Amino acid sequence: MAINKPSQPSIFRKRSNQSFSPTTAASYLSALSQADARARSNAANAHGNGSVSTTSTPALSYSSSITSSSETVLHELENDINEDGLLLPVRPPTSEQVFTTVHTEFGHCANEEYRITSQHTPGTPVPGHEDQDPPYYILLSTYVSYLILIVMGHIRDFMGKRFRRSSYKHLVPSEGYAPLNSDFDSFYTRRLKTRMDECFSQPVTGVAGRTIVLLDRISPDYNHTQIFTGSRTRALNISSYNYLGFAQGRGGCADAVEESIKRYGISSCGSRLEGGSTDLHATSEALVAKFVGMEDALISSMGFATNSTIIPALVGKGSLIISDELNHTSIRFGVRISGANVRMFKHNDMSSLESLLREVISQGQPKTHRPWKKILVIVEGLYSMEGTLVNLPVIMELKKKYKFYLFIDEAHSIGALGPHGRGVVDYFGINPRSIDILMGTFTKSFGAAGGYIAGNKSIIDRLRVHGHSGPYAEAMSPPVLTQIIASMASIMGIVNPVGVATNGSNSTLKLTQGQQEEYHHPGPITPASLPTWINLPPALASGAEGATRIRRLAFNCRYLHNGLNKLGFITYGHPCSPIVPLLIFNPGKMNMFHRMMKARQTPIVVVVVAYPATPLVTSRVRFCVSAAHTKEDIDTVLRACDEVGDILDLKHGIPKRERWDIEEIVSRAVELAKMA
Repeated sequence: MAINKPSQPSIFRKRSNQSFSPTTAASYLSALSQADARARSNAANAHGNGSVSTTSTPALSYSSSITSSSETVLHELENDINEDGLLLPVRPPTSEQVFTTVHTEFGHCANEEYRITSQHTPGTPVPGHEDQDPPYYILLSTYVSYLILIVMGHIRDFMGKRFRRSSYKHLVPSEGYAPLNSDFDSFYTRRLKTRMDECFSQPVTGVAGRTIVLLDRISPDYNHTQIFTGSRTRALNISSYNYLGFAQGRGGCADAVEESIKRYGISSCGSRLEGGSTDLHATSEALVAKFVGMEDALISSMGFATNSTIIPALVGKGSLIISDELNHTSIRFGVRISGANVRMFKHNDMSSLESLLREVISQGQPKTHRPWKKILVIVEGLYSMEGTLVNLPVIMELKKKYKFYLFIDEAHSIGALGPHGRGVVDYFGINPRSIDILMGTFTKSFGAAGGYIAGNKSIIDRLRVHGHSGPYAEAMSPPVLTQIIASMASIMGIVNPVGVATNGSNSTLKLTQGQQEEYHHPGPITPASLPTWINLPPALASGAEGATRIRRLAFNCRYLHNGLNKLGFITYGHPCSPIVPLLIFNPGKMNMFHRMMKARQTPIVVVVVAYPATPLVTSRVRFCVSAAHTKEDIDTVLRACDEVGDILDLKHGIPKRERWDIEEIVSRAVELAKMA
């Protein structure tokens, strides 16, 4: 379809109205130098003398530690143009502010107002999942769009098999071979998904931090093939799992990973039960157990495999699994191959769960009606497509009443929720030892890969042997293990006992081996819990930076979630969730939303999700918030959504009279983030 050029100026590639927009790193550092000079001059006047020490605190370092590597980064950015406003902060720091991260990887934000503690208020109800329907014309147009796509797709298949046989050879029997992919199985992929492939599998390069670099591509044949143009686009990254911002190419964690490669290489070259276990594996598992407050833990090299290989070792024939209807595919896969019976309850509906518990306990096993060998309830701490938070307080009451085992998948909540970042259990202030199995991944909050299972020692020892990942899966690689150890230690903090050496105010803490002390959850750890060769910068080792990241993430989540609601959008999820789904409904709008966000003055890369990952008519954009984002980054996302939402007719959440103007939202951000 043809799109007429609008008569009014386009909202895309427009000039920023920000008061400070340096064009290069050199001009930015020049502004910093002037600001530092003014600060020192004011300080001199305040003290009533005309001289100030020439030694000043560096206002900015592009490296996580103040080393010569910052010069290299400055040289790399020297010729980069800051037209998109992503390379350099909007507000230059003062001489008192020292940032130890690269702004493109982890944004610089010194304002303490932009911090919130992630914690449930005791006695208040947990917000449930509420389906909010758009106007009927939106639903009707969505169904009609899918109907047209399906009908036209079948017509093209019918005609193509008769007049373009060569193009359909792989879908019909040929030379005695049946097709590996039948036309029915691949119909959705060929006729529906291919039209939106621009939104999916976007190739990127570099660090997936606050910003990300996209490899530009075009398609001359309607997305059947993609051709790289050779150009690149830096975009604001609101799509990656990087909740605490530990996906950094420079910094204390990255330095530790680099050291681990020198000591251990890239791989341990074996499974955990066949020569692949190293001292790093034992250290990581002990640290994970302390982090989540459990007696013991085991780790797996893949998050999906953690669920799919461990669940069959927990339950089998004669057992019953009660699963939330929106549990992740990895849970469903593990349940399917376990041989246990499975029943599902409505998403996060505690009355549905209790009703089901009464039924299955009273009726027992099918046919024989014998009691179940065991009943295992599986839920997620934070649901990845809906952003809803499990109603854990009520589930714990039901657990005491009906005596079932509880398995919580904290893939998206560990690190991201709770005042100490210990997940949904920490968020609700519940003793982790009262839960039987805690599962989580290292992908979302720790900048690593893999997953873990935590519980009492007898269960974990059994799972090490009976879980399929122990004898068959490749052991987690040493660099990934080191990233887990370093990032987790940064969140927990490290006790600095007598005898730990420091060399100056900016020195690195030497984590020397000391006596093993008793750990008190959720407190800091001792240096004995870490390898002796891991040296973390003071801000990381003290836990101060980790605590700041958790509070920054909580502010960003609440600000974006409540801001989108006040603009009039339909969103799902809990306000504290780092996953913020924005409902689009119509499949044709998915492509346009993705394009329009990426075509702005400050490009924004987003993830769109559609059937079969979601119900047919609830296609959505899924924003993934990070502590690496600054308040100005969230402002940028909200402004973009406000303009694109008006064009695509996406604002159907609240009446117009109740909506806030975008400028009001930006100016009242702190107040908005504190709203329930």
